[in-house]
Amino acid sequence: MNWELEMQDSVTSIIDCKKWQREQSNSQSNVDVTVRELLGRIEQEGDAAVDEMSQQFDGFAPTWIELKSPEDYELEPELLQAIKDAASRIEGFAQFQRDKLIDSTYVDDCGEFGFRYQAIERIGAYIPGGRFPLISTALMTLIPARLAGCQERIACSPSDHPAILAAASLAGATGFLKLGGAQAIGAMAYGYDSMKPVQMVVGPGNQYVNAAKQLLSQTIQIDVAAGPSELLILADETVNQEWVIADMAAQAEHDPQAQSLLVSDSSELLNSVEASLANDSELKQLLDKEQIILLKADNIEHMIAFSNQYAPEHLLLADRRVDQSLLTNFGSLFVGENSAVAYGDYCSGPNHTLPTMGTANRSSGLSVLSFLKVQSVQAVHEVGRKKLSAMGEKIAEAEQLVWHKQSMAVRS
Repeated sequence: MNWELEMQDSVTSIIDCKKWQREQSNSQSNVDVTVRELLGRIEQEGDAAVDEMSQQFDGFAPTWIELKSPEDYELEPELLQAIKDAASRIEGFAQFQRDKLIDSTYVDDCGEFGFRYQAIERIGAYIPGGRFPLISTALMTLIPARLAGCQERIACSPSDHPAILAAASLAGATGFLKLGGAQAIGAMAYGYDSMKPVQMVVGPGNQYVNAAKQLLSQTIQIDVAAGPSELLILADETVNQEWVIADMAAQAEHDPQAQSLLVSDSSELLNSVEASLANDSELKQLLDKEQIILLKADNIEHMIAFSNQYAPEHLLLADRRVDQSLLTNFGSLFVGENSAVAYGDYCSGPNHTLPTMGTANRSSGLSVLSFLKVQSVQAVHEVGRKKLSAMGEKIAEAEQLVWHKQSMAVRS
């Protein structure tokens, strides 16, 4: 890590926020080389390469699974109801977004001009496997695509856990392919069996999955660039420390590189939180591994400046002195200590697929808009063609594009 420790009483884990910088991700050149070769084989050899890789890496042949009604998967009633309730909230937020995206035109003295939203036709949603079913990924990727109007929505996962299948069914998958890893991304991008190539792939995954998405980004649209999960908390001494500590530990659960930052101008708060972490062996380990980091700011202005520079994936504002309108760079803002980031991970409604590694200063998280193309439309009328020709001919002449000028001149 690139920082200098601020010595304060006996506490040495509190860092001056002005001297701390995010550690850059390690080079994935070896991974990229491996995945590039894998994708090349899939492009050249097709289904046979996908089948061979699935057997080699995961020990099973790719399988199309016909989805049933969510009730047919015999989940615990409480879990099934929770999935349905979460899906309803995610759909409600996605519908709210879709309703705001309205085709629009205006008329001026040259004609009618405007834009319209057109859904991407075929999308693929990757749902990671692992030890536990990532139910929320199925909901967060497929529901916005359905609300956007995507006609084909292929769910792809190495897991056939009943909860994932139920969630994919409820979210509106039109097909489910049991297939994992980078080979799954390649199969969706190039086509597999009866599946035509998709035009967009979304969803998280390991470094091989992420590398495949990045390498194919000139062929297909992808969602946000995925990095380790991040949480930044801005807080004052009145915050509920037990809640804040739980939030930081929750974020660290995602993976060993996940990181939670607590930034405050209150030494009292930071010292107290540090002491609480040190008194719990599991939490102290997170502090020692720098998955939880405590940062001291001089004042509110420094807190705001740090947040905007860091551009976190998740930003929890637990300091009533801070005007949220001054916070400009984040994936998703959680206002007030009631707003646990874990709610956003599962069921509050807004999407949990968010930009990481500082890319929130220039990009957005997954939304209904991600699955839509914005298309411009123009209809020039009789009077307009003459007026526009007068403008355009002069510019075309200056650019020495003869036929551009001629195509306008014949209409003048």
